[in-house]
Amino acid sequence: MGQSEKEIIALIRSRSGSDGAELLRGIGDDCAVIRRGGGPAELVTTDALLEGVHFDPSWHPPRLLGRKAAAVNLSDIAAMGGRPRYAFLSLGLPGDGDEAWLEEFMAGFLASLAEFDTILIGGDTVRSPDGIMLSVTVLGEVAESEVLLRSTAKVGDLVLVSGPLGEAAAGLELCRRGIYPPADERWPQLLKAHLDPQPEVQLGQILSRSGLVSALMDLSDGLATDLANLCRESGVGAEVQAAQLPIIPEVREVAEFLGGAAQTWALAGGEDYRLLLTVAPDQLEALLALVRRELNRELYPVGRIVAEPGVRLWDGVTSREISDLGFDHFRA
Repeated sequence: MGQSEKEIIALIRSRSGSDGAELLRGIGDDCAVIRRGGGPAELVTTDALLEGVHFDPSWHPPRLLGRKAAAVNLSDIAAMGGRPRYAFLSLGLPGDGDEAWLEEFMAGFLASLAEFDTILIGGDTVRSPDGIMLSVTVLGEVAESEVLLRSTAKVGDLVLVSGPLGEAAAGLELCRRGIYPPADERWPQLLKAHLDPQPEVQLGQILSRSGLVSALMDLSDGLATDLANLCRESGVGAEVQAAQLPIIPEVREVAEFLGGAAQTWALAGGEDYRLLLTVAPDQLEALLALVRRELNRELYPVGRIVAEPGVRLWDGVTSREISDLGFDHFRA
């Protein structure tokens, strides 16, 4: 096709309708937001996982794959400050499907949903001749006044992330190199980040209720790409400070061991499923204190919102454009 994922989404968005009194937010955010008379707004999100693109069954145990299939959608609900409620699961499976594999997959999927009081209520099953296909839709809810969007960042806001970056990318590279249990038990935190990510639903709700956050989304395609998406929706740009990127020592250790680049994993690796948020400078300390008090954890400032379009990385000497360096399904 020759088009990037961003261009394909833009084309689809330009052809879709966006009118209707009940539609508060359509294409362009982590979830669609629909007004339901008198009660909380409804959140709707969907994601697909394809064998050979998003996962490799040779190293991804079915129970953990089930958990991840749920988690990536629950993360979208978290990114709107919402509470997940119901899920749909569509499965494309080979005709010679393994019953034991399916039992393990469903155990993981349902366990992940149950952690957030979310119920599987429907879906579909089809035969897939080219590997496993998973499509999940999750419905959630949030008070209309507490909905957080990508499109509301303001010039002068600080950019924060909710945890270390690059762990999932390091874990993926370990798996690609054959370094994973049971043959190898090193770096369990990094392997878990790739195989069994944890959606930050509780944090998203705290941020939503706080009234201190100006914009919010999750990190699925890498900081460079996801921050660029937030900036485009908000009509702003951003500067990221390389020295402020939260990269744990284990990621740097694996990068040295495998000949990778920790900073590249942090910026463009994807699948961190952290939250990316913006906050006015005079609200920063109150927000940090709130999250410490409620969850005993930190948020990490990594840059600021500026008027000039694009996302640039400052390394203390020079700056360079990093917009859209992250994962793109259609990039050659």
